[in-house]
Amino acid sequence: MAAVSFIDATRVYPGAEHPSVDKLNLEIGDGEFMVLVGPSGCGKSTSLRMLAGLEEVNAGAIHIGDRDVTDLPPKDRDIAMVFQNYALYPHMTVGDNMGFALKMANVPKAERQQRVTEAAKLLGLEDFLNRKPKALSGGQRQRVAMGRAIVRQPQVFLMDEPLSNLDAKLRVSTRTQIAALQTRLGVTTVYVTHDQVEAMTMGDRVAVMKLGILQQVDSPLELYDNPKNLFVAGFIGSPAMNLMEGPIVDGGVEVGGYTVPVRREVLAKAGNEKSLTVGIRPENFALAEGNEGIGIDVSVVEELGADAYLYGTLAGLNEDERMTAQQVVGRISSRTPPHRGSTVRLSVDPDRVHVFSTQTGDRLS
Repeated sequence: MAAVSFIDATRVYPGAEHPSVDKLNLEIGDGEFMVLVGPSGCGKSTSLRMLAGLEEVNAGAIHIGDRDVTDLPPKDRDIAMVFQNYALYPHMTVGDNMGFALKMANVPKAERQQRVTEAAKLLGLEDFLNRKPKALSGGQRQRVAMGRAIVRQPQVFLMDEPLSNLDAKLRVSTRTQIAALQTRLGVTTVYVTHDQVEAMTMGDRVAVMKLGILQQVDSPLELYDNPKNLFVAGFIGSPAMNLMEGPIVDGGVEVGGYTVPVRREVLAKAGNEKSLTVGIRPENFALAEGNEGIGIDVSVVEELGADAYLYGTLAGLNEDERMTAQQVVGRISSRTPPHRGSTVRLSVDPDRVHVFSTQTGDRLS
């Protein structure tokens, strides 16, 4: 096992105006499960491929343990990669697929079989070692790909969206298996996904990227509770944080005719800005009485049993304005949620309001 370091690592594709990865500085601890997350084109897969040696590093350096691997070929980096499309040999059995890399490395047959058997036990594949990949389900094939990586006993596992070809239910069960397996093996793992729920549930820490630039690296809970900027706030969380812009008024920020309470010391950080963006998580709303709270015209109600999600827009908008207005989502703990088409008021705990600069996007609160 080994720590991984990206030091000002940069990748610029020929003919591109901007770097795909721009001066990435990231320290991944020995045995840590690090998830790289972000929308398509943010540079997360390119970062992983730079670490694997599949993409050139145009500037900066990458270290695995105490070795500078920036210019080393992939075979000399002591890494194992699990891809999105299993990449199994169709003419080989599961056991031969898992042991193929060891065979190429001239590992003795007895040791090869022992390592394949141990990995198969870990992954629940003992009964499938003599089958061909075509006789397996998608989830089983992905486990074979995992097994092929495990038998090599590398210093670092690299996983590039390994669950994206699986159906929703299988993704949930497989991601818990991968997380439990990584904990048991204790191997440093770098995992790429565009699914922020995957990132939040699997990683020891999560690195959020946008347009090749690292936005924030933190534990999942810290990212959720203290996003560094508007992008991270809107990307992390499902449903996403409500981000609403409004003018600064005495005591807070006005949204939909209601003053969202913001502390004076936070308002003071706004400088010359006339408006700010407040962020409110759906679960931090509560149904309010009377004229308190933000007025919402409810357009959709999703009843989930103990909870209900309300989707709507700020109250009082005409039909044209409503079509282009930002959606507001509230999670209400109630067995009798409001009806679709009704107007409700949602109050918010002042301690749960996130405040961002509208100009820079940076967090103020």
